[in-house]
Amino acid sequence: MNNHPKPMTSPLCLIENDHGELRTGEQALEYLRGISEPVVVVAVVGLYRTGKSYLMNRLAGKQTGFALGSTIESKTKGIWMWCVPHPNKAGHTLVLLDTEGLGDVDKGDSKNDAWIFCLAVLLSSTLVYNSRGTIDNQAVEKLHYVTELTEQIRVKSSAGDEEDEQDAQFVKFFPNFVWTVRDFTLERIIDNRHVTEDEYLDFALNLKKGLGKNVINYNLPRQCIRNYFPSRKCFTFPFPTAPENMKNLERMDVNDLCPEFRKTADRFCEYVFAESRVKTVKGGHIVSGRMLSHLVQTYVKTIARGEVPCLENAVVAMAQIENQAAVQEAFRFYESGMEQVKNTLPLELNEILSQHQKINTMATEVFIKHSFKDEDGTYLKELAETIDKHYADILHQNEQASEKKCRKLLMDFYAPVAQKLQEGCYAQPGGYEVYCRDRDNILAQYRNQGNKGVRAEDVLEEFMKERSAESNAILQADQRLTENEKRMQEERERTALMEQRVRAEQEKKEEMEKSIEEMRRSYEERVKQMEEKMEEERRQQQKEMELAIESKLKEQSNLLEKGFKEKADLLNEEIQQLKKEKTKSSGGVFKTFVMPLLKTGSEVFSTFLQYKTMGKLLK
Repeated sequence: MNNHPKPMTSPLCLIENDHGELRTGEQALEYLRGISEPVVVVAVVGLYRTGKSYLMNRLAGKQTGFALGSTIESKTKGIWMWCVPHPNKAGHTLVLLDTEGLGDVDKGDSKNDAWIFCLAVLLSSTLVYNSRGTIDNQAVEKLHYVTELTEQIRVKSSAGDEEDEQDAQFVKFFPNFVWTVRDFTLERIIDNRHVTEDEYLDFALNLKKGLGKNVINYNLPRQCIRNYFPSRKCFTFPFPTAPENMKNLERMDVNDLCPEFRKTADRFCEYVFAESRVKTVKGGHIVSGRMLSHLVQTYVKTIARGEVPCLENAVVAMAQIENQAAVQEAFRFYESGMEQVKNTLPLELNEILSQHQKINTMATEVFIKHSFKDEDGTYLKELAETIDKHYADILHQNEQASEKKCRKLLMDFYAPVAQKLQEGCYAQPGGYEVYCRDRDNILAQYRNQGNKGVRAEDVLEEFMKERSAESNAILQADQRLTENEKRMQEERERTALMEQRVRAEQEKKEEMEKSIEEMRRSYEERVKQMEEKMEEERRQQQKEMELAIESKLKEQSNLLEKGFKEKADLLNEEIQQLKKEKTKSSGGVFKTFVMPLLKTGSEVFSTFLQYKTMGKLLK
């Protein structure tokens, strides 16, 4: 189900086309930003007045929504979007994009049409091309926009990459291709044999042999469709109703439409729902609604600047935005969780460590879920440093809270002794023994008090130091004691103070050891989580390669079957190149990510210690 809080009841304009100038629709982008689940994007393109919008309404499960028209005037301008819960894939959103008609006489700008077609290709995971009549040479020629894609889309940002090498990569990133033929009245018979819709499309895309200009022009759009799109599918629709009823199509009950048309429409919807892939970008990264909004903005801004959209640059730009947002979201999660811990300070170090470890692991999971392409661990390191700084600050606050509580306990227990001092109770023979008994009682009460926190022994040492002059004054004034006894008592006082100092130092040592162990465990957990994320991304990349190779092998087999050995040999070079890339991307996760991150582990711990030291200095 669409996880956006507000269901979309009608389409919104995603990309406006104002007299040839493209710009994004903020309301539609805002809606996309609210969708965190994966999206399946289906775009329909085709000549104006061919009934594209009707198909999209059917996919949305609605009778109306995308504007239909019964005149020769194009009703859709720009690209309109409708987001609905995916009917087959739980936890996914189906994003439907209805594009303005290509070849609209009112526009008079074929370049604008080319960009609309280009954006539909870039944004979708399934591209539906809608036409009328038959798939003859004229129909294929009207799809000339596909031949211009090499001029309008770059795969890599490097200017040195050859065009042939770039368009050979299109199959990895382009959507599935579906050709819907409306108002089809012919029998599908080829060589006296009834053929399927897919065979009919394949026949229409057959290449001619020869090297003449006419043959090259004839083959070019067909080669592009065959080479660029990973899969092809065809549906031939009969007339939905009598010609005189076409203007009322939007208001007609589905049961009043031609049975064969309804049947074909149902098959079309079932295919799109079942076979349309989740939208991915270069590297096999799955796209959410929020990420799709970034892509739309990036591509439209690039076109508006008069530049060519680059798949690699778009992914890098999107990764920066998403990863920075992932850091912020993960830190907010950690900060919120630790806020509850702060409300219960002071705590023993074990208690804080336990909560920190649990919340830190969960925060990293939040980051992992929303991040992608953090190949050198830059953003994970940023999150680690931000969390460690906040954690060090909490430890400092815990020390302050512990010190405050311990000092108050000692002063409360000491209050009766102070009163006796003021009354001179200890300024008499035997007063030192009474004083020692009262002081020991203070220490016993203090030690029996729970939840004192990490500064308990430290504060007690300071308290004993502060009382040493007072104790010595009472000792020296006690006339019951001999000089030798006084010296012995002084030695006992020094020993007790030394023992307390040892206990305080041991407390600090244990605290530091626990901190070091926590940092080590936390760091190892982060690396483990990120390794798993990188492995998942590697699998996605491998799947992307496998689909591309499978598509190329199928096309190569078809070329060999039809006698185009030279073209099949050229295609084999592309296949071998894809296989090399697949092998290259099958390893290197540890080398490219974990090794650089290991170098930063000591840096993170060093930073953590600095934060702690700064906290102590500020006390």
